[in-house]
Amino acid sequence: MTFHDLPAVNATLNGTAAVLLTAGFVFIKRKRVAAHRVAMLAAVAVSVAFLASYLTYHLQTGARTPFGGTGAIRAVYFAMLVSHILLAVIIVPLILTTLVFALRGRFDRHRAWARWTYPIWYYVSVTGVLVYFFLYQWWPAAAP
Repeated sequence: MTFHDLPAVNATLNGTAAVLLTAGFVFIKRKRVAAHRVAMLAAVAVSVAFLASYLTYHLQTGARTPFGGTGAIRAVYFAMLVSHILLAVIIVPLILTTLVFALRGRFDRHRAWARWTYPIWYYVSVTGVLVYFFLYQWWPAAAP
């Protein structure tokens, strides 16, 4: 594996986080608290692995991948990308706060924070996968 394989790894980690978030949501709705805890802790671990991989890739390669799409899809991509980046920045403290409340047994506060954290985290995970597909699979930039 090389540094150039990391975008696909990152997309896989984001997709895995989305699956774990879905499972965690289903588990808590079914009052399966222990399963919810396992799924959510796994989602945190996968998201930490994603962040480490993402930072490694960009710090080592300095890569900036241009978007190859034209027309209306370009506007769609950049709107998604901007919202993804902004929400990715704010999700880290939201996840940490929500997690700390759960670990301390403050489930009233945990639930209140999770109502905001969950949909934002889910959006960031799913759009992370979509950014990968937009850049590398569906509309890659032409080779120089």
